Amino acid sequence: MSVLTLRPRAACGRAILQVDLAAITANTRTIKSRTAGEVMAVVKADGFGHGQADIARAALAGGATRFGVTSIDEALSLRAAGLTERVLSWLNPVGADFATALRQHIELGVPGLEHLRAIARGAPGARVHLQLDTGMGRDGAEPAEWERLCREAREAERCGQVRVVGIMGHLPCADRPCHPANAVGRDRFAWGLRVARSAGLRPADHHLAATAATLSDPLAHHTMSRIGAGLVGIDESGTARLRPALTLTAPLVSVRSVPAGTPVGYGHTWTTPRPTRLGLIPVGYADGLPRLASDRAEVWVRGERRPVVGRISMDMTVVDLGLDPLAPPVAVGDIVTVFGPGDRGEPTTAEWARWAQTLEHEIVTGLSARLLRRSAP
Repeated sequence: MSVLTLRPRAACGRAILQVDLAAITANTRTIKSRTAGEVMAVVKADGFGHGQADIARAALAGGATRFGVTSIDEALSLRAAGLTERVLSWLNPVGADFATALRQHIELGVPGLEHLRAIARGAPGARVHLQLDTGMGRDGAEPAEWERLCREAREAERCGQVRVVGIMGHLPCADRPCHPANAVGRDRFAWGLRVARSAGLRPADHHLAATAATLSDPLAHHTMSRIGAGLVGIDESGTARLRPALTLTAPLVSVRSVPAGTPVGYGHTWTTPRPTRLGLIPVGYADGLPRLASDRAEVWVRGERRPVVGRISMDMTVVDLGLDPLAPPVAVGDIVTVFGPGDRGEPTTAEWARWAQTLEHEIVTGLSARLLRRSAP
């Protein structure tokens, strides 16, 4: 017969997402030591799910000098938080509020002629970075359009409609430094700079490298690098010792003893092979835990890893606590570490990404706003 133990309602805790701001600062310093150029802290997607304003300030403490985001709204959030450093927004529809961007001293990415003309009309005098597609086939001007874009940008500059302060690109395979696509991208960017100069443009900022290329490909370094994932401890190149900045904990809200043959969760994808104890934590896919990690993931309970069993639900996850008489006793209210930096042996976001067959970036940016967030300096 199952025995269910519940903690009194008033004492029940919540899942807590702890952000280690010192790790952000240290990661920024580590990356900055690898390049002679400036470091732009890319704090898009709410600072990769870590909290935009806090991450921005921590990155400044580590040596970053300015910020990068996608939308104008993200840039305005930085201004609302009191951050006055230079900020570049590079992914906006052609009908975006460029006038507000100009008033708030937000620099703008220009991926093509339509954007250049819209900015010249709506925000005369705006500071812009021309974007060249260096092999991604997504954002940025195609090489066939680049010469015309540079010529029109120079003419707009002469008329006082824009000020071209940067040229930017992005490498497609920087996590694999020897991939031939990176050499193609570097060469195309060098060509793009020559074309811009031939058109009479003299931008001070040239930036091609993001985190992986900054850490592993000195040939991709220019006057500045854009660092996003690296701020929060993600290094796809595997060449640096960066520290993950997130720890997610949740209390055990119930512990039950069950016999062998007990099916668990939706679809009964897992059945207990022996008598055991099952623990329930109040965090699930609505909080950002990937459902694909069901029956694969592990969590940290009382100094050891325990498997996640059954399907991860919207609001809850079941953990097999076992019946080892030599293991430390586990009780309702004990804190489970879902992931952390890995220092004690707890799972990391990189492992959760592997269990879910995805990128670590998706794990950290997918964490729900309903998690209680706490930042530690």
